[in-house]
Amino acid sequence: MNFELTLERQMMQDSLRRFLSDRYTTQMRNGILDSDAGFSADIWAQLADLGILGALFAEEQGGYGGAGFDIAVVFEELGRAGVVEPLLDSAILGGGLISALGSADQQKLVEQVIEGSLHLAFAHGEPASRYDLQHVETTASQQGDAVTLNGCKAVVVNAEAAGYLITSAREFGAPRDEAGISLFLVPKDAPGLSMRGYPLLAGGRAAEVALDKVTLPVTARLGGAGAGYPVIAERAAAASVALAAETLGAMETATALTRDYLQTRQQFGRPIGSFQALQHRMADLLIELTQARSAVINAAGHLSAAPRLRDLHISAARNLVARVGRLVAEESIQLHGGIAMTQDYALAHIAKRIVMAEHRFGDADYHLETFIDLTA
Repeated sequence: MNFELTLERQMMQDSLRRFLSDRYTTQMRNGILDSDAGFSADIWAQLADLGILGALFAEEQGGYGGAGFDIAVVFEELGRAGVVEPLLDSAILGGGLISALGSADQQKLVEQVIEGSLHLAFAHGEPASRYDLQHVETTASQQGDAVTLNGCKAVVVNAEAAGYLITSAREFGAPRDEAGISLFLVPKDAPGLSMRGYPLLAGGRAAEVALDKVTLPVTARLGGAGAGYPVIAERAAAASVALAAETLGAMETATALTRDYLQTRQQFGRPIGSFQALQHRMADLLIELTQARSAVINAAGHLSAAPRLRDLHISAARNLVARVGRLVAEESIQLHGGIAMTQDYALAHIAKRIVMAEHRFGDADYHLETFIDLTA
């Protein structure tokens, strides 16, 4: 496996890092966190203009990337700056599902996602589903040329800003069967759809979505009836790579802030970073960070592999990154003392992003169990 970035990816990384370093300050981010929207429309438009959304799609989908390493490069930089804008939900999940399954007319929505004029959300998780992607109790029943959806969706990130909710529903089979799950393009203002929005702990917004006899034309279905699960699993794998890379970038920032603090804070007439006990703790963080980077590279390189091999490497990476992330967040906060809990200091937000990223698409325990099952 080649660990070197291509020239194009290196240029994209440099451009995104410079842009976020210049524009995405702690003050700006705190303003976004306090806003009702939960993200900045101005930053979103500029990310689209920079081509960052296009980097998450393949050429045949209208973009110029879409591979595991493209996703990893983009999300590592987003994590490094603590960005809360919903690229994961609009592009990786929503846009990716339409790209994979949509008809020619539906594919036109991907162009709007890439140019930044359309937000999407993936309404899939349910109150009883935990992390099991195949657990879908929401029902879809077809009568003639119409399909009616009934059910509830939980923690639908970016639902309030989305023009469409890519909604999963079961057309046949038992609630935990992989077969029988379909995906539908549901307009946010569809009659019978209601939502209750709320802010998320580490930035952004989500909503609880209720579907009460939401009736759609059969043309709103993405792909074949009951055939949505393999693509859902593939997009969840891409989202896991993105989350692992985002956590890696956030850990880089947390350790850099901690190292700077230890070299600046004075105690007994010298920097506290000169004390051997603290040097050992800092060295442990850097060693774990290097291991996490290797795991993320490995996961990104296997994103296009066969499903079993793909999921094996991604679960290994998510488990390691989750454990290292928790260590980095806790150690960084403790080594900083009280200043780490101040909202005006970047580490407070970065530590929240690290901890909360673990809980999307499977926490450390879930991915350990998945890894064991796949190696049995």
